Amino acid sequence: MSKPWNSLDALKVDCRFFRGDVPCKPHKQHGIHCIDEQGHACTYYEQLTSKILIIKLGAIGDVIRTTPLLHKLKATHPQAQIWWLTLTPDVVPRSVDVILPFTPQSLATLSATKFDILYNLDKDKEACALASSLQSTIKKGFTLWNGKAAPSDNDAVAKYMTGVFDDLNKENTKSYLEEIFEICGFTFAGEEYFLDPQADKGYSWKLPKKKRVVGLNTGCGGRWVSRLWAEKNWIALAKKLKNAGYVPLLLGGEQEHEKNKRIARTSGALYFGHFSLQKFINEVDQCDLVVTAVTMAMHITIGLHKKIVLFNNIFNRDEFELYGRGEILEPEFDCPCYFSPVCPNDCMQYIYVDRVFKSVKRLLST
Repeated sequence: MSKPWNSLDALKVDCRFFRGDVPCKPHKQHGIHCIDEQGHACTYYEQLTSKILIIKLGAIGDVIRTTPLLHKLKATHPQAQIWWLTLTPDVVPRSVDVILPFTPQSLATLSATKFDILYNLDKDKEACALASSLQSTIKKGFTLWNGKAAPSDNDAVAKYMTGVFDDLNKENTKSYLEEIFEICGFTFAGEEYFLDPQADKGYSWKLPKKKRVVGLNTGCGGRWVSRLWAEKNWIALAKKLKNAGYVPLLLGGEQEHEKNKRIARTSGALYFGHFSLQKFINEVDQCDLVVTAVTMAMHITIGLHKKIVLFNNIFNRDEFELYGRGEILEPEFDCPCYFSPVCPNDCMQYIYVDRVFKSVKRLLST
């Protein structure tokens, strides 16, 4: 006969740390069981009373800017086990209990799990189809109706409508975070992003000491090339920053590599190359301020609590929450290319170098 402490009946399967497939972390670290031989319960036992699933597939920046929800979820549901399904698991905070990549294996796990609350914050068909098919007592956000995205309840209607009509989007005065919190039944109150700064990875950067570092993120991704600022402008800005005693540091991915090498040669700006996501986050963390268009780098900058000069020409400026640490610069007229991937008028040329430089100086002086 099995001893009570070593039987199935003694397992605390409702503990936050219990895994089932592998030993839990307290057992690995301390060799303890749910119940010891004397019948004492594990001191690390943390009972869970509910399960919450967040579906936010999205791009890296979209996932990062959704993390403030965790503040509210942990405050209102302290005994909930939080799951998150995403295409970019590397940027989901480690405080999330179960982080799942969007794979067939994860979908099989989800289909066999009952949730208490499901938040689907994407309108992609695959996300909505999944939300409609999974088991959950409460479903918030978006679902699939007759093959098309639809709001799950009244809380999601406003965000849904601004996504299908440009004129309603232009009239919206709520930030993305206000909208996302509203969808989930909460009120946004300035909750910050969660982002691991990647400070313990052993990266080293050869940067001048006692000088302010200004990151220049020169790309905008492949989808919205309407946001590209001309290469000559980056060169001129880098020169002005360097002459003023700042350290211009070029940022970007593989797509910007050759351009950044040219800008560095012409302007004297620093450029270390393009890196993995974790190392890129650490590189941004070396900056005091970042100049960027609406990109992944913008959300990383905000998540690291850095100052920011944000270029915007095709989105509603009210969408962005900079937490009082930045300025939004736009062309001096309304860009007619609202939500357009290509801008035939090249509106970004009307964000002038001197204006950007003055914005950088102003932010770094406070």
